[in-house]
Amino acid sequence: MSLPKRLLAWFRPDTSRPLTQAWLAALWMGLLANWPLWTQLHAMADVSGVFMVAFASMVIAATGALLSLLAWPRLIQVVLVVLLLSAGALAYFIGSYGIVFDPTMVTNMLQTDARETRDLLSWRLLVSLLLLGALPAWWLLRRPTAPAQAVAQRLGGNIASFGLALAAMVLLALSVFADLSSTMRNYKTLRYMVTPLNGVYSVSAALLRRQATPSGPPAVIGADAHLLPRAEGTRPPLLLLVVGETARAMNFSLNGYARTTNPELAKLPATSLVSLRQVTSCGTATAASLPCMFSPLGRSAFVDLKGTQENLLDVLQRAGLAVLWLDNQSGCKGLCDRVPNSPTSRLPDGAAPLPAGLCSKDELGDQECFDESLLHGLDQRIAALDPERVKRGLVLVMHQMGSHGPAYFKRSPADLKPFQPECRSNALQQCERQQVVNGYDNTIATTDRLLARAVAWLQTQQAFDVGMLYISDHGESLGENGLYLHGMPYAMAPVEQTQVPMILWLPEAGALAASLKPGCLDGLRDQPASHDNLFHTAMGWVGARADVYKPEWDLLAGCRR
Repeated sequence: MSLPKRLLAWFRPDTSRPLTQAWLAALWMGLLANWPLWTQLHAMADVSGVFMVAFASMVIAATGALLSLLAWPRLIQVVLVVLLLSAGALAYFIGSYGIVFDPTMVTNMLQTDARETRDLLSWRLLVSLLLLGALPAWWLLRRPTAPAQAVAQRLGGNIASFGLALAAMVLLALSVFADLSSTMRNYKTLRYMVTPLNGVYSVSAALLRRQATPSGPPAVIGADAHLLPRAEGTRPPLLLLVVGETARAMNFSLNGYARTTNPELAKLPATSLVSLRQVTSCGTATAASLPCMFSPLGRSAFVDLKGTQENLLDVLQRAGLAVLWLDNQSGCKGLCDRVPNSPTSRLPDGAAPLPAGLCSKDELGDQECFDESLLHGLDQRIAALDPERVKRGLVLVMHQMGSHGPAYFKRSPADLKPFQPECRSNALQQCERQQVVNGYDNTIATTDRLLARAVAWLQTQQAFDVGMLYISDHGESLGENGLYLHGMPYAMAPVEQTQVPMILWLPEAGALAASLKPGCLDGLRDQPASHDNLFHTAMGWVGARADVYKPEWDLLAGCRR
């Protein structure tokens, strides 16, 4: 072959070969699908152009090394189509919302439902999928079949390609080692932005973690659970535990926020209502926080738990109380599997139909209700529980839809949108930031009305000694530092995602309030607290005890006479 033809062949490689397809895809994804990463690096004042070129080459080499091992006829095309489409989706979400893709985010995705997923869909996502994923996948699938080649020869070529790619990565890393170590140390989120390598790692880690979870019933905790003797003439407790969604403490006017987002709760006597201002969450996503906050272990021990355990609801039920979980979201993450539970859409016998306007159906026929539906038919729901347990006491859990984004405008009814104009899109980055905040604050005002009406319902329950505890599962980013939504790795998550509201309401005439030292509740307002306190505070509140109860983690224990 003449030299010109050799050069032409070099510039026009045989695209039917699996290795060629692998490296072309690595180049495409490394350069184009990682545009959020390159944008982030370019915005950093201490990152040089030389480092960016070297880092981009490392990403391409790492991607090529992985794909080299999979460069077999037929297999490589299937792998590349999946990775290209995944890279297009990841590029959109990382670039639009500033989120990172780690194993916890994968777990959260696996546990979400269709209506929450639809809130994330947009035409910009479709464009990203088409341009970065579907277009190169279509080109790839039109390539001719590779010529036959001996297995040993193809294996040798794949291994050689893998080895050369690793060698290139090492040389590139050594050439910019000082900048690389400094950048990775100072900007830890960058490692979660490398597409699609981090996606492959995160999905694999999440699946392995899921596989490692032992099958069978959860381990029993609080086997000795019991109720403390109740004084003669006192009423059984009724604790309403409201689990909020995506609410951050800094947007509650009860905590000093400049806007009046809690006008209804503010009308309640200050002596019976306390809002804690320094409360941190177990995690930054529902899948991480919800099981953790109902565990007696505390965050530091829970994150290392390899197996599964029972939770607060199991212990309260074992103690003899009636327990009921009502859900207006995507489920209880397994917490309520062993206690009576119901979605808001499943009405109890004898309950009147939900009022018009409280629920609506989307184009696919799925129903979504405002959180106020949690209050509908409560008397009938309680009447359907075991009456002997109800006589001992009741813990009623309401799981909100709350402030779930990005479609905040869907979470507040038309008659409760005091902050205008609000963002009417799920593409938050396309709205002015104040519009995003307006839409979010409207959801907090909606939660405020729900809690105030829940208190009004509790005040009608003359057979019980009532009380309410509200706490959110995690917070939310609303554009601060370019971040939206939640789910950042906990070690690097901003305070907006980890500081949550916690509100306690105890009527002054109730037995629990009477058992507390005067003024002690007010001292809790600025006391540091966390999800670690929920299990033990709820146990103490209803007079339940077990070997797993820690009075030092019970927020009210120090206030009791």
